[in-house]
Amino acid sequence: MTIKLPSRRTVLTLLAVAGLSLVLALVFGAFRIVRTDGGNREQAVESVSLPTPSGESDVSVEEAIANRRSRREYDENALSRRELGQLLWAAQGVTERTTGYRAAPSAGALYPLEVYVVVGTPGVDDLGSGVYHYRPENHELARRKTGTVQSELRAAAVDQEFVEEAAIDIVVCAVDERTTGKYGERGRKRYVPMEAGHAGENLYLQAEALGLATVSIGAFSDDRVRDVVEAPSDQRPLYVFPVGGRQ
Repeated sequence: MTIKLPSRRTVLTLLAVAGLSLVLALVFGAFRIVRTDGGNREQAVESVSLPTPSGESDVSVEEAIANRRSRREYDENALSRRELGQLLWAAQGVTERTTGYRAAPSAGALYPLEVYVVVGTPGVDDLGSGVYHYRPENHELARRKTGTVQSELRAAAVDQEFVEEAAIDIVVCAVDERTTGKYGERGRKRYVPMEAGHAGENLYLQAEALGLATVSIGAFSDDRVRDVVEAPSDQRPLYVFPVGGRQ
């Protein structure tokens, strides 16, 4: 019986396909395809899991409300990843899996807000400096940029020094079209800013419960802040929250 061997060209083609498959497996084993800009495009980014949010605290809601203050001075200690996760959960975390409801109320449950974290110095334990996008569905971060960019964010925020002195800065943006599609211009002018306010107060109270310091900032260049966090053009920056340890 005569066995016909494959040609040299066929063998090389099969080896090339196998090599490409191996490379893709290695790449996508470390990087997952995730939506990083509210759903406008997809790209491979590093995802970082966050600790499961805690449902208990030694500080009552009444205490947090009574003691809440805008604090612009921070110590030199890094935040823990648990503290970061708790802050982000308070702002936009999912509180009911079956419905997808989040910690802050949203008109029509449309959730136009997108939250970014600028990690600087002293930053967060076991988390590199850079810009991250919070993904509420899986309570995780998607890295968008590496390296310290707090000085750039400070410049965008009319040189308010505490933006750079905080451990992190939480940036809240909004995709108005998610709300205006149902509610029209009233959504952009009223419902979206209301929702940002809900999330902002949650951040304040959670920081208070954790013994951290924060302040809400609205004085900044929208375009420059958007560039720093690499948000898409359809996202409108509404808030910057420097957060750090309390002195």
